[in-house]
Amino acid sequence: MPVADYETYCKMIDKARANHFAYPAINVATLEAANAVLRGLAESKSDGIIQVSTGGAAFASGTTVKDMVLGAISIAEHVHRAAERYPVYVALHTDHCPPDHLDRFVLPLFEETERRRAAGRPNLFNSHMFDGSSISLKENLDISVKLLERCSRSDLILEIETGVVGGEEDGIKASGAAKLYTTPEDTLDVARRFSAVKDARYLLAATFGNVHGVYKPGQVKLKPSILKDCQDAVEKAYGKDARFAFVFHGGSGSTLGEIHEAVDYGVVKMNIDTDTQYAFTRAIVSHMMKNYDGVLKVDGEVGNKKAYDPRSYLALAEASMAERVKQAVNDLRGNETTMYRGITE
Repeated sequence: MPVADYETYCKMIDKARANHFAYPAINVATLEAANAVLRGLAESKSDGIIQVSTGGAAFASGTTVKDMVLGAISIAEHVHRAAERYPVYVALHTDHCPPDHLDRFVLPLFEETERRRAAGRPNLFNSHMFDGSSISLKENLDISVKLLERCSRSDLILEIETGVVGGEEDGIKASGAAKLYTTPEDTLDVARRFSAVKDARYLLAATFGNVHGVYKPGQVKLKPSILKDCQDAVEKAYGKDARFAFVFHGGSGSTLGEIHEAVDYGVVKMNIDTDTQYAFTRAIVSHMMKNYDGVLKVDGEVGNKKAYDPRSYLALAEASMAERVKQAVNDLRGNETTMYRGITE
């Protein structure tokens, strides 16, 4: 059962935090991309996370339909079937749902999970993100606490964000005045409010200068020490067991040293999208440039069906993206950390 159940997912998070490594959480919008993640994780002997954003889910349903819930369910159902063939665990997550998309994305997926559980079927997703960074922290937490209560009843993990990740993702662009740095006081509010939901599990995307998009190393001004300050504050107030499981958003362009420092301070999940998109597309571009007279009917010729068959270049794209996933695992110190031990475990 390589799609992790709730108990396994919690153990994955705890293992990563205790052993100072993190899981790559790769955004996908196609079956080919999902297959690439599974391949890269398996070849690294690492567990990991496949996630779908609002835009990626809408795309997955077809450019005519554009139904976020349908697309997310379709990808998740494929992963449940395909993951059975790989010797690692994978968790399924939805990414960056802003407040005005809750009714059209996360809440219907909650309902789908509740229907499945009522019928004795396993959860389709393991976790969901509510991105309340565009509203006040109080409003963010008012909504998040209610979501956490609902997650807890269905063995789901909630991810929230405090502060704002800069740049743009899925058409959502941070303002120039965005608060890019979470404070210890912010995270103490999170711990205080969430502690009222007994035994619930959550992930916290605390911001420390993160920016979505692609940048050369050194262009993004990260301050991973903010995460340490937040951990120290919550441990002092609530004890060691209250330490956070952090999520690293907007990691493109980060140096390896910055990544490792963030992981040492409690990051257990790092979102990766831009770099894997590039790896996927780069292989297709290379194929097209090398085989331009095969993929095009130049000067009245008929081209080369083997060159323009989508399977030929999508297979290359899958392999290229899988290699980038393997790099991410290595960067996050996750090689050979899988908890999967086969069907006899």
